[in-house]
Amino acid sequence: MSRRLRAWVLAAGLLGLAALLTTACLRLPGFGGAAHPYGDRATRAALARHTSNVVAAVNFDQRAFDTLGEESILFAAVLGTVVLLRQTRDEREVRPAPVRVAHTVRRYALLALPVTLLVGLYVVAHGQLSPGGGFQGGVVLATALHLLYIAVDYRALERLRPVGLYEITDAVAEGCFLVTGLAGLLAGGAFLANFLPLGTFNTLASGGTVPLLNAAIGMEVASAVVVLLARFLDQAVEIEPDGDTK
Repeated sequence: MSRRLRAWVLAAGLLGLAALLTTACLRLPGFGGAAHPYGDRATRAALARHTSNVVAAVNFDQRAFDTLGEESILFAAVLGTVVLLRQTRDEREVRPAPVRVAHTVRRYALLALPVTLLVGLYVVAHGQLSPGGGFQGGVVLATALHLLYIAVDYRALERLRPVGLYEITDAVAEGCFLVTGLAGLLAGGAFLANFLPLGTFNTLASGGTVPLLNAAIGMEVASAVVVLLARFLDQAVEIEPDGDTK
């Protein structure tokens, strides 16, 4: 294919996309108006399925397949990072030297660590009831562990954060989401369709499969962020070229 032909194909694709986006924008409800057709339908569906957080109902019930795509993108990004940042033959691993940490920083970081972990678990567990959920809570959990890096040093973080275990957990969480979707098929419904009792509205057990998918996302996001930060931190503090004399 010549460069000119590729340019024409690109131009045709961009024009088609522009036409679709323009048509969609013209049919949107007026800004600030009282008509919210998608929001009204999403709210009714969430309440009918006993999910008090409409955003969680959209993410893990009404459009759970889209959430699977987002989770898979993160999983693929972690996999790519692990492959690209692996130690090569012309690099060597050196143990980082301990550093002095101000007593004030150490004290408050160590106090904040268990509190932040608890907040992260709360956000994940209550994702179908209140703002938050697996994505937000997973990030809080992952970054909470790294308060130990701030409070003590990198070696203390390594003892608390076995990267291999988090890599396995990342893959298991991705698999749990897929298995939950397949269970909907086996139960006679569609992929990722709810197959569990809806439970009592506004309780932790409400929403059918929403809490399960939300927990799987929380586990996957937390593990993925831990692995990502671990690989980049390894490059920053441990990996050096063989010719480096430091």
